[in-house]
Amino acid sequence: MSEPFAKKLELVLKVLSMSRARLAADLGVDKSVVGRWVSGAVHPSAHNLSLLSALIAQRIAGFNTLDWDRSLAAFAELVGADLKAVAGHAPAPGSAVSGLPLAGMEQFLAATAMRGSAYEGFYRTTRPYMLAPGRFIHDHAMVRIDPTGLLRIRIGAGGTIADGWILLAGNQLFAVTVDVISGAVLFGIFHGVATPKAEVVDGLVLAPSLDVGRTPAAYPMLLERVEDLSGEMAADDKRFIELAAHDPVAPEGSVSEAVRNHLLGDFGPTSAALGGELLLRLPLLISMSRGPAYREAPTAANDRRAPGG
Repeated sequence: MSEPFAKKLELVLKVLSMSRARLAADLGVDKSVVGRWVSGAVHPSAHNLSLLSALIAQRIAGFNTLDWDRSLAAFAELVGADLKAVAGHAPAPGSAVSGLPLAGMEQFLAATAMRGSAYEGFYRTTRPYMLAPGRFIHDHAMVRIDPTGLLRIRIGAGGTIADGWILLAGNQLFAVTVDVISGAVLFGIFHGVATPKAEVVDGLVLAPSLDVGRTPAAYPMLLERVEDLSGEMAADDKRFIELAAHDPVAPEGSVSEAVRNHLLGDFGPTSAALGGELLLRLPLLISMSRGPAYREAPTAANDRRAPGG
């Protein structure tokens, strides 16, 4: 192909207002496969390319497999797309590709294509409430693979929203978000999972406090999956706004003792002198990150019921 296939597929998805999950379902492939196409990690097989072209032809009259060989500009004109919307080709201000030219971006994209779908979904966070010691905050977050090929995260509480990106490296997630109202930048490092789907991830966040001086603060955060994405971007965006509008302050006594202890571990010189941690850390050994819980199938012995039971 004379131009990267990934950019052309990105254009088509935008023109058809089609999510990756919907395309994958219509083609009968896993959505991670579509993710790898969009990221440019792989090209579709001849069979899948034929199915994809036929699907597009149902909505764009006259489209055929040979059209993928057109130049990017000619392809955009054919499908009626705005070429400026393509990641990496005159991208819109604020897009991931027009940001910092990070070294290793190809590796981040490849890792997202392979593992990003495990983290897509809606999450509820639990973190210490810095302005009320002993209390906790619940933000809500939406994570999904963006047309740029990176994981995008939107996280909000009480109507305040931060928007940003998650970079996958090894078995860790590196997050950077920007509060769309104040412009404050927040950073996070989280433990990943090795399962096909993440249920819980935890890590450390660095962010400005909400006091007058916007004091820099670091704290642990736990993210628990509450819902899966629907696959329809507009519906998922609406659902995120609904979740982000919830009262973020956790009712007293609602956070379990296990989670409280996990998020409020002691550290510092006094703790270190007693054998504890000198610095705020979250070792993998005590991480709560995990995938779904799998239960053993019932055996004949433990599935038998007493007469009349």
